Amino acid sequence: MAEPVIPQKAPYGVDLKPGEYYWCTCGKSAKQPFCDGAHKGSEFAPKKFEVTKEDKYYLCGCKATANAPFCDGKHKSM
Repeated sequence: MAEPVIPQKAPYGVDLKPGEYYWCTCGKSAKQPFCDGAHKGSEFAPKKFEVTKEDKYYLCGCKATANAPFCDGKHKSM
């Protein structure tokens, strides 16, 4: 299995409104932390997720979280 690129070793703090989003799993998207299709032709696929309330969310930047797409602090041990 291929390893994702690590775009940053910190979470992305993003303000989101209720709706569906696609989190980048390959790490190659130019629109981090969201998917821009850069995974095409690889074994990676974006992670679809939904938020139900407008708020600030912390999305994983190291691609190692066990709670995708949300940061679980894994980057602190990298």
